Amino acid sequence: MASGAHPRFTLSAKYFIDPALFRRELEVFFWDSWVYAGRAEWITRPGEYFLRDVAGESIIITRSQDDVIHAFYNVCRHRGTRMCTASEGTFGGAVQCPYHGWKYGLDGRLLGAPHMSEAGFQREEYGLHKVAAELWDGHLFLHLGRPSQTILEHVGSLRARFAPWRMEELRLQNRVVYTVSANWKLIVLNFSECLHCPLLHPALNQLTDYLGADNEAPCSSYIGGCMGFRPGVETMTTDGKRRRDYLPGLGERDRKLVAYYAIYPNLLLSLHPDYMLVHSLWPKAPNQTEIVCEWYFHPNEIAKPDFVANDVIEFWDSTNREDWHVSELSQLGIQSRAYTPGPYSDRESLLHAFDQYVLGRLEMGL
Repeated sequence: MASGAHPRFTLSAKYFIDPALFRRELEVFFWDSWVYAGRAEWITRPGEYFLRDVAGESIIITRSQDDVIHAFYNVCRHRGTRMCTASEGTFGGAVQCPYHGWKYGLDGRLLGAPHMSEAGFQREEYGLHKVAAELWDGHLFLHLGRPSQTILEHVGSLRARFAPWRMEELRLQNRVVYTVSANWKLIVLNFSECLHCPLLHPALNQLTDYLGADNEAPCSSYIGGCMGFRPGVETMTTDGKRRRDYLPGLGERDRKLVAYYAIYPNLLLSLHPDYMLVHSLWPKAPNQTEIVCEWYFHPNEIAKPDFVANDVIEFWDSTNREDWHVSELSQLGIQSRAYTPGPYSDRESLLHAFDQYVLGRLEMGL
C-alpha cells in the first residue's frame, strides 16, 4: 500500500446479522435483479416445469407448446391459492388450481373459471401474474421486478468471453445441496479470493498457484478472473489428471485455465477445460444460505462407456465443505461484540468491489 493511502475495510456486522437489512437485501438483490434460477435443459418438453423460491415467492417455470419458457407467480387469480406444490413435474396441458378448478394455459392465460359467467367478468384480465424469464447460453434467469436491461446486457462481455465453453450444450451429471450457517455474501466473498487456499485447501493448492489469479476489472454485474494450472496439472480433480476430452469449443489458451466468476447476485460460475461447475445461492436467513452445487459435462463424454466424474465431484465436494466450514466460522466471529471491520489487502480488491456493489444497490433501494 502506498504511503499515506487509506485501507479499504470489510462491511460492518449489521450487513451479516441484521434481520431488517436481510429483508431489504431479498427485495433489492433477489426480487429487483436478474437471479439465476436453473437450466433450460430441465424443461425440454411442453408442460414440464419446476418451482423456484425467490425472495420468499414461489415461482412456476414451464415451457409452453410453442417452445417458449414462461415463469409465473404460483398464485391463483381467483382467491390466491398456491396451485403447485411438487418441486418439479409435468402439467397435463394446463395449470389447474386444486381449490376451485380455475385453469390456466402454459402461457399463463386463463382458460377456464367455473361459475364465473356473470356479465362483466373478462377472462383475459385474469391470467397468471408473469415473471420475466430469459436465457443466456442455457442458463435461465428470472426477474421478479421490472428489469431495466436484458439478461444479455446484464452479463455484458461475458457472452463473448465464455462462448467457447458452449455452456448450452453441457448436461447435468450430479447435484449436491448444502445448508450453510453463514450469510450469502460471505459465500460470494470466499469464492472471490484464493488467499485462503494454502491453509484451507491443501489439495486445491497443489493444482493452482494461489497468487496466480488474473482478475478482470470489477464490473457492475460481476467479478472474477482466471487461474492457470501448476506444471503437469491438466484440470481440477483429485489428482490433477484429465479423464475426459477437452470441451470441443476451447482453444489452446482456455484449455490451460479455470475461470471463476461471481455473477450477481447468486451465480458462482466455474468453467474448466473439461466441465462446468455451478453454485447457486439461496439466502434463507441472515445467517443461513442454501447452496446448490451442480456438475455439468459434455453429453458426448457422458455417453462414453468409460465416462467418469467422481474425480471431479469428490474433489469439489471436499473443497466445498472446507469453504462452508470457514464461512460458518466467519459468521460466528462477525456475530461477536468484538467484531469491527478489518482492512482488506491489495489482493482483495474484488471483495471490496463486491462490498461497494452491495452498498450501492442498498442505497438505491431505499
